[in-house]
Amino acid sequence: MQWTTLLTHQRLGGAPATDAGPRSEFQRDFDRIVFSSAFRRLQDKTQVFPLAQNDYVRTRLTHSLEVASLGRSLGVLAGDYVLRTYSDAVASACAAADFGAIVAAACLAHDIGNPPFGHAGEAAIQSWFEKTSAGRALMDKLDREERADFTRFEGNAQTFRILARLGMPDNPGGMQLTCATLAAVAKYPRAAYRADHATAGISGKKHNFFRADAGRFAAVAQAVGLQTADGMQDCWCRHPLAFLVEAADDISYCVIDVEDAFRAGEVSYAEIEPLYRGVVTDAAAWQKAAAIATDEKRVEYLRARTMDALLRETAEVFAASVGAMLEGRFDAELIACIPHADALEAFRALARDRVYHAAVVLNVQSPGAAILGTLLDAFVGAVEAAAVGAETARTRAVLDLLPGQFLSNAGQPATQLYTRLLGITDFVSGMTDSYAVAMAQKVRALTC
Repeated sequence: MQWTTLLTHQRLGGAPATDAGPRSEFQRDFDRIVFSSAFRRLQDKTQVFPLAQNDYVRTRLTHSLEVASLGRSLGVLAGDYVLRTYSDAVASACAAADFGAIVAAACLAHDIGNPPFGHAGEAAIQSWFEKTSAGRALMDKLDREERADFTRFEGNAQTFRILARLGMPDNPGGMQLTCATLAAVAKYPRAAYRADHATAGISGKKHNFFRADAGRFAAVAQAVGLQTADGMQDCWCRHPLAFLVEAADDISYCVIDVEDAFRAGEVSYAEIEPLYRGVVTDAAAWQKAAAIATDEKRVEYLRARTMDALLRETAEVFAASVGAMLEGRFDAELIACIPHADALEAFRALARDRVYHAAVVLNVQSPGAAILGTLLDAFVGAVEAAAVGAETARTRAVLDLLPGQFLSNAGQPATQLYTRLLGITDFVSGMTDSYAVAMAQKVRALTC
């Protein structure tokens, strides 16, 4: 893969270039994402603590902004190395800030497709299609590739769908972001049905697009010159900057989710101080921390020092590995290769054992999963009844709650079952936590 192609300004859908003045094309990507309705909805979507009453605890919106900040720093550090190391053609075409802008925009969008109630919401959608009698009956009518989009419903694939289609449905290419940014978002550049052929590398852990969007993803891959992986169709090697997006996300949630747990009263300062000591070894930093009056502000300071150290190490590993990335030979988490990998893993282990399994989290996740089941029961049932001419007053009342854009252009159920089901998952996964709760109450009142 070549940097001059990987950093293309070409936009999905062929939107013509316009004079943006001093703003780069990649800064325009960032701005388009910020002002999108899908991004705005992240303010009421779970990061770790669902429907939190503590206004300090982060939502997907604040998480995404923080990841974008980390990503911009990583991108600039990586860009500085690339421009000093690779050909003059790269240096003449872009600046280190362009690398930072691409990574920041990709980080900003990385969670935009997550359904309500976090990863529990993903699991609830998968389970409905795979395990309920209604879901299984519908899956039996789809082919293998179509079926995988629902039984393996994935927020990352929904993210690409929003950016490339749903965000601006009247445009070819949706929000018409640059292909460089879209490729950097794709940590798992493969189709849902390719999960059966997952490679040993990190990019095979999940998938980044559904069958309906395969053509658009292929256009992105061609524009930036992604290398195919293992000679398989609908499967590519990562864009090198996607490794930085992943690292920014991992550093953020490993370190900051623990801070949120401290703020929520789930872990004590005495429990998390050793984690910071595992990364921050500067005696002067600890002298300053000791002089801070409160544990809350001390944690903020130590979190900042920790992330700064991890970012610098990650940029160094990127510089050492980027040649292999361009050849498609590197497929590991950057944070697994840094000197303080074990120390960062200690953050992740505490978050896994004490945060994600905290009662305050689990007590909302379970009802949240039930809420999504209620919504799928109601809306899939209503759409399918309308599709076969078997409407009742109740199913018609439910259907009236479904915005027309999730049916077809004429406001009626689409002809194909696959398309109808995509419309429902688009609608349900796009809901905020609070809206999902309110909508479930409405449909229960109509169907009881």
